[in-house]
Parts: sequence; structure tokens; C-alpha cells
Amino acid sequence: MSRIGKIAVNVALRARGSSAGVSCTSRFTVLSSARTFSAAADGEYDLAVIGGGPAGYVASIKAAQMGLKAVCIESRGALGGTCLNVGCIPSKALLNNSHLYHQAKTDFASRGINVDNVTLDLTKMMSAKATSVSQLTGGIEMLLKKNKVDYVKGHGKLTGTTSITVDLSEGGQQTISAKNIMLATGSEVTPFPGVTVDEKTIISSTGALSLEKLPESMIVIGAGVIGLELGSVWERLGSKVTVVEFMDSVGGLGMDSEVSKTFQRILKKQGLTFKMKTKVMGVEKKAGGGVSVSVEAAAGGKPEVLDADVVLVCIGRRPFTDKLGLDTVGIETDAKGKVKVNGSFQTNIPNIYAVGDIIDGPMLAHKAEDEGVLCVEAIMGKHVHLDYNLVPSVVYTHPEVAWVGKSEDTLKAEGVDYKKGNFPFMANSRAKTCVDTDGFVKVLTDAKTDKILGVHIINSQAGELIGEACLAMEYGASSEDIARVCHAHPTLSEALKGACQQTSTGKSINF
Repeated sequence: MSRIGKIAVNVALRARGSSAGVSCTSRFTVLSSARTFSAAADGEYDLAVIGGGPAGYVASIKAAQMGLKAVCIESRGALGGTCLNVGCIPSKALLNNSHLYHQAKTDFASRGINVDNVTLDLTKMMSAKATSVSQLTGGIEMLLKKNKVDYVKGHGKLTGTTSITVDLSEGGQQTISAKNIMLATGSEVTPFPGVTVDEKTIISSTGALSLEKLPESMIVIGAGVIGLELGSVWERLGSKVTVVEFMDSVGGLGMDSEVSKTFQRILKKQGLTFKMKTKVMGVEKKAGGGVSVSVEAAAGGKPEVLDADVVLVCIGRRPFTDKLGLDTVGIETDAKGKVKVNGSFQTNIPNIYAVGDIIDGPMLAHKAEDEGVLCVEAIMGKHVHLDYNLVPSVVYTHPEVAWVGKSEDTLKAEGVDYKKGNFPFMANSRAKTCVDTDGFVKVLTDAKTDKILGVHIINSQAGELIGEACLAMEYGASSEDIARVCHAHPTLSEALKGACQQTSTGKSINF
């Protein structure tokens, strides 16, 4: 039977509820039937979720949809967590609008669009961002009501294996009793040793989303995803941005090195300045305003002082478990402060579960959402599995960078015999018509079986394009499978098809 035929059979078996049709490589594997819950006693919940971010609110809704009496506890006063309030969502609003502003200033004329006196209204841009955030947070609260999930505003703390004490936002306390408890408290900005963030001149990602005026100059400490995204925002709006990075590559440890080098070249061409393999020795506020950053080569060398109006510290995030009461009930954590869980997201206390940024794995909202759903299914007695190799990553600069699966560096390190196909967007007709040809699609396959092992994309729409690769890899597709699928023309997705033609036959039609 062909690979596509096997997939069709598998899908049909899933539709009938047959466990025999579930692939062992599936991210969502459900093998056993749900156990029956007795009705919750008065004042008792089947599930109490501490945290209303992507993991917590999704889990609460899923629990209610599966017939459980659920409550969601959130201290922020608005649902959606870091992602929606001071992370993914507001940053994307600024990334999109700053790109439009930059395009109007620098690119419209070459396209035959003449616009005079393009100016920045930062206050209005920030207001548009805030509107997007408030609409989405309000939408989540409506979803909780729609699904009959109770919502408690306040800081929840474990006081027993089945009890939570909530310091209510409006004052007072409330005690909540639950058969099962899920911890989904997310993460917080990792502090830089010896540097005090005031969110005015020395800022975190939170402060970078709400600056009241455009700084003439900005130093970004850390060339990871968050630093590059926010650095790009302010560079487009007119700031002179210098990125200081300890490592020798941008994008973080998960990014393919070939992609990273190309990505950095594109960002440099746009105006970002990079100081790679450089360590920060100290950050000081200047008496007359602004900030001084002392740096030197990572390997040691002559010290240098960099001056800027604002310094953005982006060195990562850490689990947020402050005053959660882990010690009270004896929940185990690892050396990095992450809660230890098994394959069903159970902690060492059987009825207490943990998901999202406070457990191992990438700190990504979509990973947290999936874990929230799977954790509820595990509570209902189902066997669940998440393939973390198939969790995609996206950098939302312009162009975007997206990838799923293994990098070429990882395959080399693991000694895997692989094939590689690269298709440049310079040879893609849709990219040409849009005058947006930076980047390429890179496909990595097993040299013997042609199974797709990794896909890496640099393109203005990379985050949207990676979905096809995720679906293909979820079902164990070969590059020939994608190469033989009819893609609409002209579309950017044809570049993925072209890269797959290279890995499957050695040649692509259009390059």
C-alpha cells in the first residue's frame, strides 16, 4: 500500500474510534477509554486550573467540554497570560504596524505609490496594539462563560493536595477544593545579574512593548527570538539598534546554522548592528540620561563601552512558580526550577498536574495549549503523547523564520545519512510579483526512506507556510509526497514543493 493510502486508512480508523489506526508517531495519541467521574460535591471542582494563559484557559475549556466541573484561577486580572497581554499578541501588532510604516517610508515609491510626509504617531500605534489585546482577552472570558467555566481573579496557592487558597484581586480570600489541580502559571523574564530593570531606560520585553517615545538609540542584550523581534520593531520606527550576543549565531540554539547566517545578513542589510561573541560586563544609568553598557569579547579582550538611550534585556525566560505553594505539598522540581512531570503531565503528587512553561520543553504558547488539552484527556484516563520534535518555531521579523523537526546541524551530530533540498524565493513567481524574494525553503530527508526530517523557511510568510510541513511530518510523509501534491500557482507554497522535488528526485523544475 502507498504511503498516502496508509494515511487514508489511518484517518478512517481514527474516525471510527479504532485505536488500531493510531500511529505510534502521532503527537495526539489516545489509546484508552475515559474513566467515569462522579458528580462533584457542593463547592468541589473536578479540576482547578491555576493560570489563565494559553495552557490554563484552553485546559479549562477542554475540561468543561468533556463534562468536568472546572474553575480557572488567574492573578493578572486579564486572561491570556504573558502571550496575549505582554508577549506574542502585542508584539505581533507592533511588528505588523512597524513594518507597514517602514514600507511606506522606504518601499512605496519603488512600487509606484507616492505618499508624502509619512510620520509616526507612536501613541496611536500603541493604542491599536492595546485594542487588539483587550478584544482578545475579553473574547477568552466570553469563551469561559460560554463553556460554563468558573473564573476566579486572584493569586492561587496550593495549601493541600486538593485545596487552593486564592488571594482575591478585589481583597479577601477564597478556598477552592478540587479532585484534580493543574498548574499552568507560565514563565517570567530571566533577570540579568546585577542589572535592575526599571522599564523606562533599562527595559525587559514588557517595557519594549509600551515605550512612550521613540528612542534615538537602543542596545538589545540577546539575539534570540524576542530580542530580534523587538529590536526589529524599534529599528523600523527609526531607532539605531545594536544587538549584543554572547554566542556566534542569532536566533537561539534551535535555529539551523545555515538559516541563522542568512537571517543575520538580511537583518544587517535592514539596519541592525550586531556585536557577536560579546559578553556584557555591566549596565549603568548615565547621570545626564541614557545608559552605558560595558562589553568585551566573549573569549576575553579589551573592554568597550556602548551608549544608548534605552537598553533592552532579552536573555530568556524562566518558570514562574512564585508563591505557588510547591513546597507545601512537596512537588518536585529540577535544577532549573521546572516542575517534574511524567508522560501524562502528572507531578509526583498523582492528582496534581503541570503544563506549559513551568515544565520541560520549549516555552511556546502553542506547545502549552496542546499540553493543556492532552493533560485534561490524561485526567480523563486516556493515554496521551506529544511529539516535541514536531512543535514548530517561528520568528516574526520581516522576513519571518520558521522551522519544524531537525536542523542540519543536529542530523550531522547524530550521524544521520540525509538529503537536502533548497529552493530560493528568488525563483518563486509569487515572491517575485510581491518584490519580496529574501530567503529560501530548506528540506531535510532521510537518505534511504525519503521521510521528511526537518523543514526550515525564511520568508515574509514563513509562519503560515510551515503548517503544511507540520501536517506532512505528523503523518510521516516523504518529500516525494509533497512534490507530487498539486500546489496552487502562483503561491509561496510552491517553494516548499520545489525543495521537495530536489530531495526526492535531485532536481526541481523551476530552479
